[in-house]
Amino acid sequence: MPDRIALRGLTAQGRHGWFAHERENGQEFTVDVVLGVDTRAAAASDDLADTVDYGSLAERVAGVVAGEPVRLVETLAQRIADLCLDDKRVEDVEVTVHKPEAPVPVPFGDVTVTIRRART
Repeated sequence: MPDRIALRGLTAQGRHGWFAHERENGQEFTVDVVLGVDTRAAAASDDLADTVDYGSLAERVAGVVAGEPVRLVETLAQRIADLCLDDKRVEDVEVTVHKPEAPVPVPFGDVTVTIRRART
């Protein structure tokens, strides 16, 4: 079982949503990413080059959220998972996208979509 590197609570503005007003006005999204990574090489070398740089990852994930609009949060989550799996050191990833301003007609706290993907 791989080790875990987690990036939680990353917040960025995006223009994702089913409704035109969501894509026009945008809203805040929060993303949690948990990577399955073997960290033994990094622990032995104490070198950032031997692990996933979570600062760089945060910038790239924020870029996906702020980037090309999609209609479904599921699509956004998949794009983020694909980005994470582009790093060959990442064995699996869990992505949760929070959409706290979703157009839900009754009071609610949060809407989330969580996906899990693994290298095939």
